[in-house]
Amino acid sequence: MLGLAAFVAAALAIVGAPGAFARGPDSLADLADAVSDTVVNISATQTIDEKRAGGDSLQVEPGTPFDDLFEEFFRRHQQGGKGGKGGQGDNMPGRPHERRSNSLGSGFVIDPSGIVITNNHVIADANEVTVIFTDGQKLKAEVIGKDAKVDVAVLRVKPDKPLKAAKFGASENMRVGDWVVAVGNPFGLGGTVTAGIISARNRNIDSGPYDNYFQTDAAINKGNSGGPLFNMAGEVIGINTAILSPSGGSIGIGFATPAATVMPVIEQLQKFGETRRGWLGVRIQNVDDTIAESLNLGAARGALIAGTDDKGPAKAAGLQTGDVIVKFDGVEIKESRDLPKIVAQAPVGKDVDVTVLRQGKEIIKKIRLGRLEDNEKQASLSTKGGPPEKTQVAGPVGKALGMEFAGLSEELRQKFSIKPSVVAGVVVTAVDPDSAAAEKRIQPGEVIVEINQEQVKDPAEIAKKMAALKTAGKKSALLLVANGQGEVRFVALALPEK
Repeated sequence: MLGLAAFVAAALAIVGAPGAFARGPDSLADLADAVSDTVVNISATQTIDEKRAGGDSLQVEPGTPFDDLFEEFFRRHQQGGKGGKGGQGDNMPGRPHERRSNSLGSGFVIDPSGIVITNNHVIADANEVTVIFTDGQKLKAEVIGKDAKVDVAVLRVKPDKPLKAAKFGASENMRVGDWVVAVGNPFGLGGTVTAGIISARNRNIDSGPYDNYFQTDAAINKGNSGGPLFNMAGEVIGINTAILSPSGGSIGIGFATPAATVMPVIEQLQKFGETRRGWLGVRIQNVDDTIAESLNLGAARGALIAGTDDKGPAKAAGLQTGDVIVKFDGVEIKESRDLPKIVAQAPVGKDVDVTVLRQGKEIIKKIRLGRLEDNEKQASLSTKGGPPEKTQVAGPVGKALGMEFAGLSEELRQKFSIKPSVVAGVVVTAVDPDSAAAEKRIQPGEVIVEINQEQVKDPAEIAKKMAALKTAGKKSALLLVANGQGEVRFVALALPEK
């Protein structure tokens, strides 16, 4: 027989087993009843010019987070029981080169007067958007505003009576392991409820500049796009936006944009019909351990400025290439991808304090933020031209860090298509494929502009600078590298031990 101590230990082991707490809520029926009427189906119709699109095949941009174009599925439902005649997929008489394709997605009501939220990619190019409610009611929708960067769109319908609306919750309070419920329109089937947990927070899936998705194992499939992710209080804490799946179906890895990210955008779209994001005017890159050592930062942190816009607020305030932004408006910048999200959420025209590290010293600059969208419009309208500059820097061929260098001559400018905007530096003419430079993707035709924030004009200077860095006890060299278009980035390379 087991002794008392052994019996207690065995009982505790059973209680503490991993499956003991995995059962979840007894039922989600009350929650589903409470929220289902706030969720809608979205049917977005787009007229496609077949002649221009290149034949009968539907042209879909590849690589989107997931694509909700179910033309054949929708067509079958439209044509069912009609002997194959009619249906929205057919060409209209007298218009032989046009056809209508349909995107099916999800959405949810946030205002009883008729404000509906969905993903931008569900309705992006639609000529006509219809909102379908759980009672079968169909209402044409007006697009108030949409934003591709966080993939959200605001629609307006005109109901006969007030609609049941969902409320946003505090997504920032959600923890990994919290239960969530997704409601939507997977594969055009209509209101479907699935449940799971928050699997991870702050996921970056490289779909946009402000990625910070919730990851969930609640089943999300094609057609769930734009639908809500609820917490156990029936509040919307995210918008289901993307899935990771080799098959196109749910494998338990879905992504939802947090409510805290979309709410300010929705507010701006409702108020202005467009977004008005703050703009700093810098191009940044992440700081890894090697770059941190080169810049004497201690631990890797902040956002390294790899370039400033000539007409941007940052340059006007004195920020420079090579500065590391470690704090913005009182908020610590832990890594580079933190900065765009924080700047975008700041009001246009606000005066903010930006703390940078420059050559080991902490500097605070006060900057009045511009508007990101204004800058994008100017960039799209601007043209680059003018006579080429006759810049020529001669010098002998050099070799270091697995690379060969030559002076920036007119001959090399033509050979590697180096633009006149690259006015100084040495050209990389060859890269050892087994070198650290190759691992960091430095390529022949790129130009080394600076080494440890000191300008380089001649290949002969490189060996001298490397020797000086080793004498100073440095373990790496920080290179400012420009491509042929003049875009620069920092690359840290370890110095040889001998």
